[in-house]
Amino acid sequence: MKQTFPKKEHLKRKKLIDALFTEGQKVSAYPLLLVYKTSALPEEGVSIQAGVSVAKRNHKLAVTRNRIKRIMREVYRKNKQDFQTNGLTFAFMFIYTGREVMTYEQLEKAMLKLIAKFNAAQNEIDD
Repeated sequence: MKQTFPKKEHLKRKKLIDALFTEGQKVSAYPLLLVYKTSALPEEGVSIQAGVSVAKRNHKLAVTRNRIKRIMREVYRKNKQDFQTNGLTFAFMFIYTGREVMTYEQLEKAMLKLIAKFNAAQNEIDD
């Protein structure tokens, strides 16, 4: 699988994002929170559409919010092949809940924990 994050994999539809926050399930691994929902995606051949978010409440400067989001997108891009979708399509929103700026390595470690928890939750549903 290619390690890319093209536009068609970006979560953009307002209706889908609203449904994600009202009906979605949550998995967390500090400082990341994953809100996910199975849904029919508008793009063909895409199993996951993902978005990232950093609260303005915790990080006042846009520069730091943008840096965190850039690192989160990169960590997701590198590790997205590890998500077990089992043929379903998902909408994902990664939310950064920490107050301090973490390094790439720390975020990658948290992302791997998050992936393990998500896969475990999917395996429970399948059983």
